[in-house]
Amino acid sequence: MNILKVNRGKVEIYKSNGSYVRAIGKGNAVFADFNSNQTLVAITCDNGKVEIYKENGCYVRMVGKNDAVQARWNGKEIAIQRKNGMTELYKENGSYIRSI
Repeated sequence: MNILKVNRGKVEIYKSNGSYVRAIGKGNAVFADFNSNQTLVAITCDNGKVEIYKENGCYVRMVGKNDAVQARWNGKEIAIQRKNGMTELYKENGSYIRSI
């Protein structure tokens, strides 16, 4: 199992024994979360964007609007909390599901 750490805007992946694996993202992260099988990472950026990356560092897509506070995986869905307090659910492929 790997561990994510946000360090000065960079998302760093570490093995559970503490050894460094790699950094991913563009260096403007405020929060990051692995999906359940640790193949994808949802990165919440300081500009409110949510970007999805593969665990090897390859960019996949941007999800949601540009006003995210935090994005977390919920099974195969991504729950994005917005600045106005609403939470939106998106599919792994970026399709909107519903607001909560």
